[in-house]
Parts: sequence; structure tokens; C-alpha cells
Amino acid sequence: MTSVLVDRVCGSNFAYQHHSLEQCFDDLAALDRTQVELWGVAPHAHVDLLSDGDARSIRSLAADRGLEIVCFTPEQVMYPVNIAAADDTWRAASISTFHRAAQLAIELGAQRLLLTSGRGQEDEPRRSAWIRATDSLGEITAYAAALGLDCVLEPLQRVESNLVVTADDAALMLSQVASPALGVVLDTVAANAAGDSIDDYFAALGDRVRHVHLIDGSPTGHLAWGDGCLPLGDIVTALDRQGYLGAATIELFGDGRYALDPRPVLARSLDAVAGVCAVSNDAE
Repeated sequence: MTSVLVDRVCGSNFAYQHHSLEQCFDDLAALDRTQVELWGVAPHAHVDLLSDGDARSIRSLAADRGLEIVCFTPEQVMYPVNIAAADDTWRAASISTFHRAAQLAIELGAQRLLLTSGRGQEDEPRRSAWIRATDSLGEITAYAAALGLDCVLEPLQRVESNLVVTADDAALMLSQVASPALGVVLDTVAANAAGDSIDDYFAALGDRVRHVHLIDGSPTGHLAWGDGCLPLGDIVTALDRQGYLGAATIELFGDGRYALDPRPVLARSLDAVAGVCAVSNDAE
């Protein structure tokens, strides 16, 4: 199973915000990618401005290059989009944004919509924000499921959220939302920041781990493999041991150097994953 992980590594437009989407897809095809996680952000796919026709055009743009959009990831951390917001109007608008994102995901041909828990105010009881997040996730997941779309919940770093941060947080949230259409994203940097291992995620969540963000950190960040200090070999071995067969996105952004010329950086990360897979195969 390890030998084919590199074939399931997704490209993305996370590091291409200063390039056209055509350039991004051209590069991904040239690097033999077949799957894409699409970041829903300007200038490529801003949810508030993207029409159904625009989304279908993006789908065609990808398909013309042999690419399939497997996950749609609307921007939801830096924007005024917060499904756990204390203000009812703000929270309702955030839920509406995700309803629209679900519609667009269908037009894009995406298999999954990526969600986060939002965040509560630091000066309020965590439980209050948790309840709001649970209610919002339940509503969004039900809406997406009615369209035939699955969702995945990504635990964030503590600086990004005070709600779903750990694997245990994710397991609790999934149990309370209680929808088979909701899975979890294992982000290697967020897991490391929370003190969770790959095995911890699978112990808590099992086959509800349905998407992976495979990135390096020092110890945090969204770094190319080799620019941080995370143990890629151990991570890939653990994913293999757990029988993970889903997609894994190289989620490169947060470092301005990458945005200037992202293709060589992505190629370097793909080479690193391929090298680890080859070593694992030789050991077998």
C-alpha cells in the first residue's frame, strides 16, 4: 500500500494565489497528478462570487488536463466566516456560505467539502461555542448530504481555533453531529501541534479519517518536505500500517517563497514522498 501513496497525493492551488488556475493545473498535470484539492479563494474560486457556470468551467479546465477535483476547501479561517460565531446574524451568514459552497462542490465534481469548527470567543465558556459549532456542522452536513456530498472536518491548531483541535475533539464532535456523511481530515502539522500521532487519529476515529493534509512543519507551518522537521518516513509508514487508502494533499502555503515559484517546491515534496515509499518497498 505504501508504494502507491505517491499516486494518491493531490496537488492544490494553495501556493498558486499569484498565478492563474490554468498555470496551476498545467503544473499539476506535468507532475503526473490526477487529483486536486481546490482552495476556494480569490482569484481562483471565491465562494461569494463563483457562479455555477464558473464552477463547471473550472471542472472542465481540470478534466482537460486529466485532473479530478476531489475536495473543495472554502477559505474559512482568515475570512469573516465562523460557524461558531456568537452573533446569530454572522453565524447564519457563515452557514449560508457553506450551503453555497456545497452547491459549488457539486458543480465542480468534488467528492468532499472541507469544514472546520470555527472558533468561539476566548472570553466565553468553551461549551457555548462548542454547541453552536455542533449545531452548525449538523446543519451544513445535512444540507450537503441531501445534495449527495460528503464533508470532512479538519482539526485546527490552537492558534486558529479553541474548539476542534485534537483527534479526541474530532471524535467527540463527530459523535454529537452523528452523521455518517461527516469524516475527518488528518493534517500532519495540526496533529503534531496537538501532540497526536497518526496512530492516535486512527485509534480515535478509525475509518472516519477520510482525507489527509501531508505537510512538513518546523514544527508548525505549511512547509515543503525537507523544509521542516516532521518525520515523513514514520508518517507514511503509519498511514500504510493503518491501511489508509484515501487522498493526501501537499498543502503548501503560509511561506511567501513558495508563492513565487510553486512548481519546483511541489515537485520536491513529491520526490520526498516517492523516496520514502521506495525505501519502504525495499525494506519489504
